[in-house]
Amino acid sequence: MCVKTIGEVSALAGVTVRALHHYDERGLLSPSARSEAGYRLYSHSDLERLREILGWRALGFPLDQIRALLDAPGHDRLSALRAQRELVDAELARLGGLARALDRAIAAIEADQETEEDEMFEGLDLDPHQEEARERWGHTSAYADSARRAASLSARQWQEIKAQAQEIEQRFAELKRSGEPADGQAARAAAERARLHIDRWFYPCSGEMHLKLGEMYVADPHFSAHFDELEPGLAKYVRDAIAANAFGTGGRRRI
Repeated sequence: MCVKTIGEVSALAGVTVRALHHYDERGLLSPSARSEAGYRLYSHSDLERLREILGWRALGFPLDQIRALLDAPGHDRLSALRAQRELVDAELARLGGLARALDRAIAAIEADQETEEDEMFEGLDLDPHQEEARERWGHTSAYADSARRAASLSARQWQEIKAQAQEIEQRFAELKRSGEPADGQAARAAAERARLHIDRWFYPCSGEMHLKLGEMYVADPHFSAHFDELEPGLAKYVRDAIAANAFGTGGRRRI
């Protein structure tokens, strides 16, 4: 078994000794052994764990979330590395779209021309919840798929997406104001439309995934404030409509 000291690991991985001490203290990476003098000794398996940690860090994940990912029941390193690779592909696609947008802007200014307004923001991610979404689901294939799709959308498509989302939210608000029950047919239809909107434009959204989103609308203060600004209590109403749509009128789970 290959055993390395903390200094050797620091030099090999390009991580400071102080950072390795910090990872140990946070429960992220504890060495498998100690020398008779009490010095940390890292095995090959420890180095593999460090590689995964540094991969998540490079993708912007906070240490607490990385620890939760690595220590989750059933954690599989190969699957984790594949998820990291998918996220890198998604980030490359996003940056590619941004690079093209900047190139168009530079070329227009150099040619003393005005950029077409419907192309001006193409390739720019304007989603205010992007960082929050990445923290919650950044390690998943669904997030990587969403990022790839978003990078390929034109400004005109983004306008269509936002208009459809606003129509769905307004429909929910109208139904709540009219007294339509959240488990009624009209509210369930609105919930299904919302699910299909996500499924079409962003990532595969099963009924189970939609249930998780509905719970987040209530639990997350940013989302709940957004919905409740449209209509008081709307976040809970939308959550309940999503649940009714996912389970069906008879309470039987159909997701």
